Amino acid sequence: MEDIVLLWLIGVKVVLVHGGGPEINDLMNKLGKKAEFVDGLRVTDKETVDIVQMVLAGKVNKTLVNLLEMKGGKAMGISGMDGRLIEAEIKDERLGYVGKITKVHISPVVDLLEKGYIPVISTIGCDKKGNAYNINGDTAAAYIAGALGAQRLIMMTDIDGILRDKDDTSTLISDLTLTEIEQLKKEGVISGGMIPKVDCCVEAIYKGVKNVVIMDGRVPHSILMELLTDEGAGTMVHND
Repeated sequence: MEDIVLLWLIGVKVVLVHGGGPEINDLMNKLGKKAEFVDGLRVTDKETVDIVQMVLAGKVNKTLVNLLEMKGGKAMGISGMDGRLIEAEIKDERLGYVGKITKVHISPVVDLLEKGYIPVISTIGCDKKGNAYNINGDTAAAYIAGALGAQRLIMMTDIDGILRDKDDTSTLISDLTLTEIEQLKKEGVISGGMIPKVDCCVEAIYKGVKNVVIMDGRVPHSILMELLTDEGAGTMVHND
């Protein structure tokens, strides 16, 4: 939060897109509802999408806004349903109300940036019938960054970046092109849960983002290291 506010203070326009999987699981457990996953995506029935909306657009979103304000920033929280920012449809019948993004109406975000706010966006989508959808956070970030023509998309994770050997942090790959990504997939270096994250990086590049970084958000000041030093942090993905 401090890093984001510092960047905002020196004139860098920052948009924060968030999920909230652990918090959703916590509330589901309290309500006696079991979380189910298919291919890493949460099965979301009508009751679950209500819980997702409450947690993401309510608790998590407003907590992040409050943290930014406490650090001296000027933040405004919105969800993908506000201003029809994220329009979506059902991604897969097996998953219920898990959304596939069909359109991004970016003007609410642009308006907030022009007014000097840090937009904080929870990843709930909607359709023209009024249904709410649970949207994957990485996917939503890629689409929003693309619609903004962002210079950089930073994906905060709990790993160092893309590793040649997943058990050895010294094998961090600091720079990757789209062609190299396809090769690493074939070699099995990029596998499992990293595949959808990397696919979102590729999606963002195709949508006009200059470069994308996957990095460890647990490292203090990792955002500043990435943006303000030559060596950066994590793995940078860019076009060939």
